[in-house]
Amino acid sequence: MLTHIVAEIDGPVGTITIDRPRRFNSLDVETARDLRKAGLQMARDRDVRAVILRGSSGIFCSGADLKDVRAGAPGYGAVFKQILEYIHSTISEIRRAPKPFIAAVDGIAAAGGFGLAMSCDLVVASDRATFEWAYSKTGLTGAESSTFMLPRLIGLRRALELLLLNPRISAERALDIGLINLVYPTAIFDHDVHQLALRLASGPTEAYGIAKELLNQAAGMDRLDFHLDRELENLARIAGGANFAEGIDAFFEKRPAAFGAK
Repeated sequence: MLTHIVAEIDGPVGTITIDRPRRFNSLDVETARDLRKAGLQMARDRDVRAVILRGSSGIFCSGADLKDVRAGAPGYGAVFKQILEYIHSTISEIRRAPKPFIAAVDGIAAAGGFGLAMSCDLVVASDRATFEWAYSKTGLTGAESSTFMLPRLIGLRRALELLLLNPRISAERALDIGLINLVYPTAIFDHDVHQLALRLASGPTEAYGIAKELLNQAAGMDRLDFHLDRELENLARIAGGANFAEGIDAFFEKRPAAFGAK
């Protein structure tokens, strides 16, 4: 049994749904663990030839569950470490999988949800979808592959813009800057995503897998696991500091954070 993760197989298409809408499809430790289980299953099942990663109820994913982090012990960094180890393992599996993974983003993809989407081979969005870096709102450094993928997807200058200015990006803008691949109308989004997955599943999966591996090598993806470890190490460390303590308090008190010097 999976917790807040629904894994379904329909012929050659697998679908993983993050189903925790009351918490904006955020990932606590259990949900992150079961996302990894579902990711491993789909990546390694040879009968599954394309995989859709989505969220339920018009929300993609808002990243790690800050309520869970705030309530955890022995400290913020330790809880983040537990969650990120599972998410990072899922991302590694997505990048190594010899088949296409499609992020189907309807609604908000923020922080870890943003990074999770960017790690997929294709990112398609509904016309109401939005994307947000969001880590800096609570004084965090970025994780879930985001600091690795962004310069490769949109270039260093635009990556720094997202990091420093934290704009909320519409689906149309995300398409314009090369962050995503396609935008579909919200009313027929699920249908269009499934048709895309069927198209990929009917293709030459073995050739796709080999070509994906070659492109990964050309893009330096062999360094991804090392980079994910660095992301985890740095985020867990900074989560133990005063700025994140202020950031998470401000988040739940719905006020701007007052960050201080290091």
